[in-house]
Amino acid sequence: MIRRLVMTILVAVIAGYGQEKGRDPMPALEQRLTIITLGVSDLKASEAFYSHTFGWTKTAQSTDDIVFYQLNGIQLALYPRAKLAEDARQDPAGSGFGGFTLAHNAKSEKEVDEIFAGLKNAGAAIIKSPEKVFWGGYSGYVADPDRYLWEIAFNPYLPLDARGNVK
Repeated sequence: MIRRLVMTILVAVIAGYGQEKGRDPMPALEQRLTIITLGVSDLKASEAFYSHTFGWTKTAQSTDDIVFYQLNGIQLALYPRAKLAEDARQDPAGSGFGGFTLAHNAKSEKEVDEIFAGLKNAGAAIIKSPEKVFWGGYSGYVADPDRYLWEIAFNPYLPLDARGNVK
């Protein structure tokens, strides 16, 4: 699966290379996201966080080596950081802010507060309590065991359907 993603990205890079050399371009990479894989330091601790603290259900494809959660239209995967780095031929060392956040958008400020109350009771690491933010919304941050940041937000400019998908 991870190799397939790396190959897809490689194909997109090669497609760009071919265009520069005057070759026939390959089809563009379809604009969609299938899986987000988080490289985690302790798979069991991360599985406990997502299964118990967030209350999510693992998919049947989960094994002792990788855990999947079906989200709305995509999957979140948890995989040991060292193995993920090895697969991508990268150094597994790294610390600090990773340059991205994951987000869960709620339907109201009240819902954000309710989610935070539940996460606090479940022992989640609250990084920033919910507050009105500069862009006109309301949000806060929690961290998973590997310090991946989750923004829990209400965005009045981002309408959601009944299933929580962006309209």
